[in-house]
Amino acid sequence: MSLVVLITGCSLGGIGSALCEEFAARGCKVYATARSPEKMGGLSPGIEKMRLDVTSDEDVKNVIGEIIAKEGRIDILVNNAGRIAIGPLIDQSLDEVKDAFETNTFSVLRVSRTVIPHMAVRRSGLVVNIGSIAGDTPTPWNGLYSATKSSVHIISETLSMECRPFNVQVMNVAPGAIRSNISKNHESRFKLPENSLYTAFLPNIIKRMHASQTQPRTTSAETFAKLVVSRALSRKPPLHLTGGGNSFIFQIFKWLPRTWVLWYLWRLYSKRM
Repeated sequence: MSLVVLITGCSLGGIGSALCEEFAARGCKVYATARSPEKMGGLSPGIEKMRLDVTSDEDVKNVIGEIIAKEGRIDILVNNAGRIAIGPLIDQSLDEVKDAFETNTFSVLRVSRTVIPHMAVRRSGLVVNIGSIAGDTPTPWNGLYSATKSSVHIISETLSMECRPFNVQVMNVAPGAIRSNISKNHESRFKLPENSLYTAFLPNIIKRMHASQTQPRTTSAETFAKLVVSRALSRKPPLHLTGGGNSFIFQIFKWLPRTWVLWYLWRLYSKRM
């Protein structure tokens, strides 16, 4: 019997679409979802495509209800939907802050709290939450995104404990630099306020926006998806999984004095260009 996999945030050119293809290649029945279904047009035949706005309670309830009615279960949930939120923290409006948390963090809880009860009844299931190495160590100009992903890490660890009575496992994935369209999609909407204290740092902010796509060690989404799917389908999925460009460096950062790490990262992204 094929495993039933639900993945959020599956627009082409990102981690989500690569995960869809890899799970499908391993024989899984995949439900790919995105806010704009037309952005999933190039996915392979056999992958079911559904519209899902992860910030909507009604959308989440209806889509999951439809999959359960059709398949009877969801074996693996991948909470991948997300967006970057580049800019100095004090320049970002509270509406921007709320939207970033709605998409990156609250959606993880919104979808998980709807799927996990079905898994608990069957005493079987896996929840995969896509966080970020930036959730462990922040960089200048990316603090809001780091805050949302740090919350995802804590949510994953807490869920892993609280789901034990129901034999539901949780896996927190922290990608490093993965080749995708994430920064390209954000660039058109980014703008510093006219009265920003950080106008002189605009080139540094733009550099940070595209850092994950310009690193020499950036990993393809397809390569990263193979790693994630292999671990997800293993007999004992790990609680934490990291990979991709710069992931090893960020692992080292966690063992170094915090003040030095923050000084180094500030120096890296504050040089006049």
